[in-house]
Parts: sequence; C-alpha cells; structure tokens
Amino acid sequence: MSISSRFAVGIHILTLLEINKEGVNSSEYIASSVNTNPAVIRKITGMLKNADLVKVRPGIAGAEPARDLSEISLLDVYKAVNVVQENELFSVHNNPNPDCPVGRNIQDTILPLFSIVQVALEKALENVTIEDVVLDIIKKEGISNIN
Repeated sequence: MSISSRFAVGIHILTLLEINKEGVNSSEYIASSVNTNPAVIRKITGMLKNADLVKVRPGIAGAEPARDLSEISLLDVYKAVNVVQENELFSVHNNPNPDCPVGRNIQDTILPLFSIVQVALEKALENVTIEDVVLDIIKKEGISNIN
C-alpha cells in the first residue's frame, strides 16, 4: 500500500503553476506534465481550491497559487487532497483473536506507535514548502529565469 498519488500530483500542480506562471496553466497543459487525464487535474485542483491553496476563475483556463509558496507546506497539500483521514494513516486489522495473547494485545500495543509515526510524518511535511520544491527543480534544471 502507498499514500494516494493525489499527494504527489497536488505538489506537481502547485510547482508547475510557479514554474509556468507566465504561461497558461490549463488542466490540459498540467495533465500533459503529470501525464494523466485533465479530469484528474481538475479534480485535484478543485481539492486544492477548497483548501484555499489555489485560485481558479470559472470559464478562464488556468490557476494560480492562492498565497505565497513559502506559506504552503507539503502538509497543507497532504491534507487538502485527502490522502488519509485524520489519524488514519495506518489502520489495524479488525477482530484479532482475543484468545491469543498477541491478538488480545496487538491493537493496544501498535496504535500508539502508529500515532507517533503519523505525527512525525506530518511534522516533516510541515517543514517543507512548495517554494522548497520549486527551488530544487530550478536548481536541477539550471533555470535562471522562470517563464
């Protein structure tokens, strides 16, 4: 199992909006970069819009970040695209055997550990911004003037 690809696509969308800020960022254009269907881009862009991470104008192709990229963390994107429900990154199997010492205790033992790991993940995501992602791509591509 892996975290939904909506997370990576959301980051991709926000990054592309900056890298191509002088161009037209239609769902078709973004979809060509992500290599997916424009309907997928519209759905995820809608999720980003609902979280106030992007601005879109009805009837006009394109979108733009709703705030400075240094103010949009990867955690914001993670939450916006409903990767997982609150405190449900990890799930446990239902109805372990209560007659077994492991079955009787496994959930109470691992749920606190799962909670610690989820908090750590979210803290790490909170410390990285879309601006960080954009700057890394600019560096890798040797882009001096973003079009």
